[in-house]
Amino acid sequence: MSARMVAIGCSAGGMQALRRVLPHLDPGLPVPVVVVSHTGSEDVATLCELLESSSALPVREAVERTQATGGVVHVAPSGYHLLLEHDGRFALSVDERVTFARPSIDVFLEAAADAIGSGLVGVILTGANSDGAKGLRRVRLHGGIAIVQEPSEAQAAAMPIAALEMAGADHCLRLDDIPPLLNRLCLS
Repeated sequence: MSARMVAIGCSAGGMQALRRVLPHLDPGLPVPVVVVSHTGSEDVATLCELLESSSALPVREAVERTQATGGVVHVAPSGYHLLLEHDGRFALSVDERVTFARPSIDVFLEAAADAIGSGLVGVILTGANSDGAKGLRRVRLHGGIAIVQEPSEAQAAAMPIAALEMAGADHCLRLDDIPPLLNRLCLS
């Protein structure tokens, strides 16, 4: 079964990692790509512009009640947890921070895994805490695919290590090997 959505979580060092992954995604990618990043900034529009300058796909801020669109990179807004409803629409929440973060990678991955099941590909990149590990475990429990950046090359290895310890991975790869795999999973 081919992927129906790619969800990428990152924190410290994430901007540089995303700028190595997004340019190499196939411009004809038929599935939505959702990025949940701890940016520390309230201005996601600037982050979207920076990512789009090197992305093969358009980059947009995820907006509540809008459909996750194939061929678009949707970035979680600052200050909200991003959720995915069963009809494929985004929802926002101001619930308590999870692992000191809002948006939380765990919150999005768990909601997306519940909504999409085995069609979800979860990707954990560099980061300095354990956010994303529980969510990636849920992705795998629902039959989705888990990809984790090789911790030895991550700018901050804590997040990939936590994901590997709690969830394991179907693929543990260097950054440059992640886009070709995503393209194969989404275009097959």
